Amino acid sequence: MATKHEQILDHIDSLSVGSKISVRGIAKALNVSEGTAYRAIKEAENQDMVSTIERVGTIRIEKKKKENIERLTFAEITKVVDGQVLGGREGLHKTLNKFVVGAMKLEAMMRYTEAGSLLIVGNRTNAHELAVKEGASVLITGGFDTSEKVKKLADEKKLPVISTSYDTFTVATMINRAIYDQLIKKEIVLVDDIYTSFEEASFITTKDSVQRWHELNDRTHHSRYPVVDGKNRVVGMVTSKDVINKDPSMRIEKVMTKNPMTVQTRTSLTNAAHMMVWEGIELMPVVDQAHKLQGIISRQDVIKALQNLQRQPQIGETIDDLVSNQLEVSEEEEDEFKLRTVVTPQMTNQLGTLSYGVFTTLITEASSRLLSKHKKGNLVVENISLLFIKPVQLESDIEIKPQLLEMGRKVAKVDIEVYHEHSVVGKALLMAQLIDR
Repeated sequence: MATKHEQILDHIDSLSVGSKISVRGIAKALNVSEGTAYRAIKEAENQDMVSTIERVGTIRIEKKKKENIERLTFAEITKVVDGQVLGGREGLHKTLNKFVVGAMKLEAMMRYTEAGSLLIVGNRTNAHELAVKEGASVLITGGFDTSEKVKKLADEKKLPVISTSYDTFTVATMINRAIYDQLIKKEIVLVDDIYTSFEEASFITTKDSVQRWHELNDRTHHSRYPVVDGKNRVVGMVTSKDVINKDPSMRIEKVMTKNPMTVQTRTSLTNAAHMMVWEGIELMPVVDQAHKLQGIISRQDVIKALQNLQRQPQIGETIDDLVSNQLEVSEEEEDEFKLRTVVTPQMTNQLGTLSYGVFTTLITEASSRLLSKHKKGNLVVENISLLFIKPVQLESDIEIKPQLLEMGRKVAKVDIEVYHEHSVVGKALLMAQLIDR
C-alpha cells in the first residue's frame, strides 16, 4: 500500500502539463491534511514536476529531458527576472528555444523571432502583437504593460507575455547566467546518471533463504545483493561473508547486515564516491524518498564515471575549474615539484586579496597533481588544516610547493607551502583518501 506522500506524488504526476496545483485543492481531492499536501508539493518541486511562481501559483510542468537541460521553461524565466505574467499563463511550462533582444527595427526583429523563441523588448505594443502571432513569447522590460488585445491573443495561443522592471541589457545578462548555471549543473554527474536500474539489478527478499544467494551468485558472479521487504524497501545487504558456512535453508534476514548505507538518485557522484571509499563499500543500493529500491551502484561504476568525467570537455566552468586551469607546473624534479599561478579578479575576496576558498582549491589541486605523479588515482580530501594565510594582493605571482609526507595504499598526507616573492604567505596540511583507478 502506497503512503499518502506517494499517493499525492502519483496524483501530481498524472495531472496534465499546465494544471494549477494548490495545497488546499490537493488536501481536499485526496482527503489528506494540508501539511502532508504541502510537503508532497515541495517534494514534487524538487523532482522538477511542478514550478511555483509568485503571483501565479504552482503549476504542473514538463520534466525536462537530460539533453534539454540548457533550455529554460518560461516559468523559470519568470522567476529569474522576477517577472509578472500578463497573459498566456497556460504556456508557462513550455521551454524556449532561443531569446531575441528586440533593439532593432520591427521588420528586422521579426526575421529573428520564430515559434518557441522569447522576444525581449521594451514598450513596443506592435512588436508584442507580431511576436505572439508568430508563436513567440514576449518579455517586456522596464516594467511596462501591454494592450488587452495582446493579452487576449497570448491567452488564446497559450504563449506567456511577461513584464519585468529590469532593463533589456540586465534581463539578457540574467537569462544568460541562468543558462550558464544549467550547463554547470549538467557537468555535475549524479547517481541518477550511472546507476543500474531496478529492472536490471539483482536483489533478495527477506523471505528468501541462503540458497537464493547461491543461485544468484552462480548466475551473476556477483557476491553482494540488497535485501528488500514485502514493500520493496531496502532493509539489509548480504555478501559472501554473511552466508559462508551457513545452512542453505536459513532465512536471509537472519544473516544479512541490517540498515545498510544507501544513496538516492539525486546524490552527486563525488558524494557517493566519498561514502564508498571511507566505508570500504563495493556496492550500494539506490533508494527513493520512501526507501524503496530503485537500483544499485557499484564501486566500478563510480570509478569509471570519474575517469570519463575527467575526459569530458567542460561547457560551463565553475570557480574551481577557472582556478585549476590557471595553475601551471613551474618546476618538476625528483625531489621538488612546484606550481605557479597569478591572482586574478575572480580569485579575490571583497578586500581584493586571495580568498580563503580559492586558497583551499589551490592546495587541493596542487596535492592532487603531486599524488598523480606517484600513484594513479582520484583524491578524496578527508581533512585540511590551514595553518596560516597572509593577504595576497591582486595580480601577485604565487608559487605552490606541495611535499609528500606520507603515502600508503589508500591514505596520503601532504604538506603545502605557498610563496609570494620568496616569502611564505600560506601553509597547510592535507590528508586524503585515494580511490584506485
